[in-house]
Amino acid sequence: KKIEIEGDKSLSIRWALLASQAIGKSVSYNLLKSEDVISTLNCLKKLGVKVKIFKNKCEILGLGLNGFKYKKNLTLDCGNSGTLGRLILGLLVHSKSRIKITGDRSLSKRDFSRVTLPLQQFGLKILSKRNNLPLIIKGCEKPKSISYFEKKGSAQCKTSIMFAALKANGTTFIKAKKSRNHTELLCKHLKLPITVTRKKNTDLIKIKKTTSIKP
Repeated sequence: KKIEIEGDKSLSIRWALLASQAIGKSVSYNLLKSEDVISTLNCLKKLGVKVKIFKNKCEILGLGLNGFKYKKNLTLDCGNSGTLGRLILGLLVHSKSRIKITGDRSLSKRDFSRVTLPLQQFGLKILSKRNNLPLIIKGCEKPKSISYFEKKGSAQCKTSIMFAALKANGTTFIKAKKSRNHTELLCKHLKLPITVTRKKNTDLIKIKKTTSIKP
Protein backbone atom coordinates (compact mmCIF):
# COMPACT_ATOMS: atom_id res chain seq x y z
CA LYS A 1 0.00 0.00 0.00
CA LYS A 2 1.01 3.60 -0.54
CA ILE A 3 0.51 6.00 2.35
CA GLU A 4 0.63 9.73 1.75
CA ILE A 5 1.06 12.14 4.66
CA GLU A 6 0.84 15.92 4.76
CA GLY A 7 3.83 18.19 5.30
CA ASP A 8 5.65 19.47 8.36
CA LYS A 9 3.87 21.78 10.82
CA SER A 10 6.77 24.17 11.43
CA LEU A 11 7.46 24.56 7.71
CA SER A 12 3.76 24.93 6.88
CA ILE A 13 3.36 27.81 9.33
CA ARG A 14 6.56 29.53 8.21
CA TRP A 15 5.58 29.20 4.55
CA ALA A 16 2.19 30.80 5.19
CA LEU A 17 3.65 33.71 7.17
CA LEU A 18 6.35 34.44 4.59
CA ALA A 19 3.85 34.06 1.73
CA SER A 20 1.74 36.78 3.34
CA GLN A 21 4.71 39.15 3.00
CA ALA A 22 5.38 38.36 -0.65
CA ILE A 23 3.85 40.29 -3.51
CA GLY A 24 1.60 38.02 -5.55
CA LYS A 25 0.40 34.43 -5.36
CA SER A 26 2.34 31.80 -3.44
CA VAL A 27 1.38 28.13 -3.75
CA SER A 28 2.08 25.30 -1.32
CA TYR A 29 1.43 21.67 -2.16
CA ASN A 30 0.87 19.11 0.61
CA LEU A 31 0.43 21.81 3.26
CA LEU A 32 -0.37 20.35 6.66
CA LYS A 33 -3.99 21.16 7.53
CA SER A 34 -3.71 20.72 11.30
CA GLU A 35 -5.40 23.04 13.80
CA ASP A 36 -2.20 25.08 14.26
CA VAL A 37 -1.86 25.71 10.52
CA ILE A 38 -5.56 26.52 10.16
CA SER A 39 -5.17 29.03 13.02
CA THR A 40 -2.32 30.60 11.06
CA LEU A 41 -4.40 30.92 7.91
CA ASN A 42 -7.33 32.36 9.88
CA CYS A 43 -5.08 35.00 11.46
CA LEU A 44 -3.73 35.97 8.04
CA LYS A 45 -7.29 36.34 6.74
CA LYS A 46 -8.04 38.73 9.60
CA LEU A 47 -4.99 40.73 8.51
CA GLY A 48 -6.46 41.12 5.03
CA VAL A 49 -4.60 38.30 3.27
CA LYS A 50 -6.56 36.19 0.78
CA VAL A 51 -6.23 32.44 1.34
CA LYS A 52 -7.66 29.65 -0.83
CA ILE A 53 -7.50 25.99 0.18
CA PHE A 54 -7.92 23.28 -2.45
CA LYS A 55 -7.74 19.51 -2.20
CA ASN A 56 -4.01 19.28 -2.87
CA LYS A 57 -2.72 22.83 -2.51
CA CYS A 58 -3.07 26.16 -0.72
CA GLU A 59 -2.79 29.58 -2.36
CA ILE A 60 -1.96 32.79 -0.55
CA LEU A 61 -2.17 36.18 -2.23
CA GLY A 62 0.50 38.18 -0.44
CA LEU A 63 0.16 41.89 0.26
CA GLY A 64 3.88 42.67 0.42
CA LEU A 65 5.95 43.79 3.37
CA ASN A 66 3.88 45.86 5.81
CA GLY A 67 0.83 45.35 3.59
CA PHE A 68 -1.55 43.98 6.22
CA LYS A 69 -5.00 45.61 6.10
CA TYR A 70 -7.17 45.34 9.19
CA LYS A 71 -9.66 47.17 11.37
CA LYS A 72 -8.86 48.79 14.69
CA ASN A 73 -9.12 46.74 17.89
CA LEU A 74 -8.22 43.56 16.02
CA THR A 75 -7.84 40.31 17.96
CA LEU A 76 -5.80 37.41 16.58
CA ASP A 77 -6.54 34.00 18.12
CA CYS A 78 -3.51 31.68 17.90
CA GLY A 79 -5.36 28.71 19.38
CA ASN A 80 -2.82 26.24 20.74
CA SER A 81 0.03 27.25 18.44
CA GLY A 82 3.14 28.63 20.15
CA THR A 83 4.86 28.74 16.76
CA LEU A 84 2.18 31.03 15.35
CA GLY A 85 1.89 33.13 18.51
CA ARG A 86 5.59 33.90 18.67
CA LEU A 87 6.39 34.14 14.96
CA ILE A 88 3.56 36.43 13.92
CA LEU A 89 4.75 39.05 16.42
CA GLY A 90 7.86 39.52 14.27
CA LEU A 91 5.69 40.45 11.28
CA LEU A 92 3.81 43.14 13.21
CA VAL A 93 6.72 45.53 13.75
CA HIS A 94 4.99 48.16 11.56
CA SER A 95 1.44 47.67 12.90
CA LYS A 96 -0.05 51.15 13.17
CA SER A 97 -2.83 50.28 15.61
CA ARG A 98 -2.93 48.00 18.62
CA ILE A 99 -3.46 44.28 17.99
CA LYS A 100 -4.46 41.81 20.69
CA ILE A 101 -2.92 38.34 20.56
CA THR A 102 -4.80 35.56 22.34
CA GLY A 103 -4.62 31.79 22.61
CA ASP A 104 -6.29 28.86 24.32
CA ARG A 105 -5.87 28.11 28.01
CA SER A 106 -2.74 26.00 27.46
CA LEU A 107 -0.96 28.53 25.23
CA SER A 108 -1.88 31.36 27.61
CA LYS A 109 0.24 29.71 30.31
CA ARG A 110 3.40 29.68 28.20
CA ASP A 111 6.17 32.26 28.56
CA PHE A 112 6.42 34.77 25.71
CA SER A 113 9.24 36.86 27.15
CA ARG A 114 11.87 35.07 25.04
CA VAL A 115 10.25 36.79 22.04
CA THR A 116 8.78 40.00 23.46
CA LEU A 117 12.03 41.18 25.06
CA PRO A 118 14.13 41.18 21.85
CA LEU A 119 11.23 42.52 19.79
CA GLN A 120 10.90 45.50 22.10
CA GLN A 121 14.49 46.38 21.21
CA PHE A 122 13.30 46.98 17.63
CA GLY A 123 10.99 49.66 19.01
CA LEU A 124 7.73 47.75 19.40
CA LYS A 125 5.40 48.34 22.32
CA ILE A 126 4.15 45.14 23.94
CA LEU A 127 1.86 45.00 26.95
CA SER A 128 1.42 41.73 28.82
CA LYS A 129 0.74 40.50 32.32
CA ARG A 130 3.37 38.02 33.56
CA ASN A 131 4.76 37.65 30.00
CA ASN A 132 1.80 35.50 28.95
CA LEU A 133 -1.10 35.79 26.53
CA PRO A 134 -3.18 37.76 26.00
CA LEU A 135 -0.85 40.56 24.99
CA ILE A 136 -1.21 43.84 23.14
CA ILE A 137 1.29 44.79 20.44
CA LYS A 138 1.76 48.06 18.60
CA GLY A 139 4.48 48.58 16.04
CA CYS A 140 6.61 51.61 15.25
CA GLU A 141 7.12 53.63 12.09
CA LYS A 142 10.87 53.09 11.85
CA PRO A 143 12.00 49.88 13.61
CA LYS A 144 15.74 49.82 14.22
CA SER A 145 18.09 46.91 13.71
CA ILE A 146 19.49 45.12 16.77
CA SER A 147 22.22 42.76 17.90
CA TYR A 148 20.96 39.83 19.95
CA PHE A 149 22.35 36.71 21.62
CA GLU A 150 19.74 33.94 21.60
CA LYS A 151 20.85 31.58 24.38
CA LYS A 152 17.97 29.11 24.69
CA GLY A 153 18.27 27.33 21.36
CA SER A 154 14.74 28.44 20.44
CA ALA A 155 13.97 28.38 16.72
CA GLN A 156 10.77 30.30 17.43
CA CYS A 157 12.63 33.16 19.12
CA LYS A 158 15.27 33.24 16.38
CA THR A 159 12.63 33.27 13.64
CA SER A 160 10.58 36.04 15.22
CA ILE A 161 13.69 38.22 15.36
CA MET A 162 14.54 37.34 11.75
CA PHE A 163 11.06 38.30 10.56
CA ALA A 164 11.32 41.65 12.33
CA ALA A 165 14.84 42.21 10.97
CA LEU A 166 13.59 41.97 7.39
CA LYS A 167 11.63 45.18 8.05
CA ALA A 168 14.09 47.02 10.30
CA ASN A 169 16.47 49.73 9.08
CA GLY A 170 20.08 48.61 8.87
CA THR A 171 21.54 45.18 9.55
CA THR A 172 20.51 42.89 12.41
CA PHE A 173 23.03 40.49 13.95
CA ILE A 174 21.91 37.34 15.77
CA LYS A 175 24.18 34.98 17.65
CA ALA A 176 22.00 31.94 18.24
CA LYS A 177 22.45 28.68 20.07
CA LYS A 178 22.00 25.77 17.67
CA SER A 179 18.36 25.07 16.79
CA ARG A 180 16.24 24.07 13.79
CA ASN A 181 17.02 26.05 10.65
CA HIS A 182 13.70 25.94 8.75
CA THR A 183 13.53 29.73 8.51
CA GLU A 184 17.11 30.14 7.30
CA LEU A 185 16.50 27.61 4.53
CA LEU A 186 13.28 29.32 3.42
CA CYS A 187 14.97 32.74 3.42
CA LYS A 188 17.84 31.40 1.33
CA HIS A 189 15.35 29.78 -1.07
CA LEU A 190 13.70 33.19 -1.48
CA LYS A 191 17.12 34.83 -1.93
CA LEU A 192 16.56 37.22 0.97
CA PRO A 193 19.52 39.23 2.32
CA ILE A 194 20.64 36.75 4.97
CA THR A 195 23.98 35.11 5.67
CA VAL A 196 24.63 32.32 8.17
CA THR A 197 28.05 31.45 9.57
CA ARG A 198 28.08 28.14 11.42
CA LYS A 199 30.21 27.76 14.53
CA LYS A 200 30.55 24.73 16.80
CA ASN A 201 27.79 25.62 19.25
CA THR A 202 26.21 28.71 17.71
CA ASP A 203 25.18 30.20 14.39
CA LEU A 204 25.96 33.80 13.47
CA ILE A 205 23.12 35.25 11.40
CA LYS A 206 23.26 38.58 9.59
CA ILE A 207 20.07 40.02 8.09
CA LYS A 208 19.61 43.20 6.11
CA LYS A 209 16.36 45.04 5.54
CA THR A 210 14.61 43.94 2.37
CA THR A 211 12.18 45.82 0.15
CA SER A 212 10.28 42.90 -1.36
CA ILE A 213 9.80 39.14 -1.16
CA LYS A 214 9.02 37.08 -4.22
CA PRO A 215 6.09 34.65 -4.05
